[in-house]
Amino acid sequence: MTGQFMETFAVWCRTRRPAGGIRQNREVITLIEMQDVWKTYPNGTHALQGISVKIDRNEFVYVVGPSGAGKSTFMKLIYREETPTKGQISVGGFNIGKLKPRKIPYVRRNIGVVFQDFRLLPRLTAYENIAFAMEVIEAPKKIIKKRVNEVLDLVGLRSKANREPSQLSGGEQQRIAIARAIVNNPSVIIADEPTGNLDPETSWGIMQLLDEINFRGTTIVMATHNRDIVNKMRKRVLAIEHGNIVRDQVRGEYGYEF
Repeated sequence: MTGQFMETFAVWCRTRRPAGGIRQNREVITLIEMQDVWKTYPNGTHALQGISVKIDRNEFVYVVGPSGAGKSTFMKLIYREETPTKGQISVGGFNIGKLKPRKIPYVRRNIGVVFQDFRLLPRLTAYENIAFAMEVIEAPKKIIKKRVNEVLDLVGLRSKANREPSQLSGGEQQRIAIARAIVNNPSVIIADEPTGNLDPETSWGIMQLLDEINFRGTTIVMATHNRDIVNKMRKRVLAIEHGNIVRDQVRGEYGYEF
């Protein structure tokens, strides 16, 4: 990101709304809480070591740090792809580590996940990929149609609803992936390197979209190595190194050279 494009990006970030991703005049409610969380893998690797942190409703939080620092494990614990070896994690009031199997799908419906590699179903259209997230929870067809069209409008791709992923650009595929993540009105979006495979201008468009979703009331927790985005679009920053949170800033900077 350089030149006039980067300057436009910086101006938009300054004027969008107060830093930190929290809208004013809203009651502060903790949405995600980790208390002395450890994650040790069978090979003895300590991915996380005694992490304690709170993330409030409506926050926008960047998770940064070197490769292998524990960022992905941190994210996976939130949507229960992994479970903690020790400690407690609550999301929306549910103790994630002690959930009964029958309750896991319900909790995951309240957590949208966006990946770097999109993970769209290749033989389904954009519309069908989004609708699938509602079909698996047996939502009525009438509601599915209404909601899918709403999120297609939000991500700006209503006109491409009938295209398959191979007929979409990388940025468009990520927009569809985001639409799929928000179609069930989750409380939080977990975004793991959502701009990692995109060029700077497309990344900017994705960040505008995520910021708009956050502005509408959804908490965003985003792992990223994109220094320019973090430094210009100032939000809360959690820096993880060697399985520990070493920095927690309200208007944070990226803080690394890589």
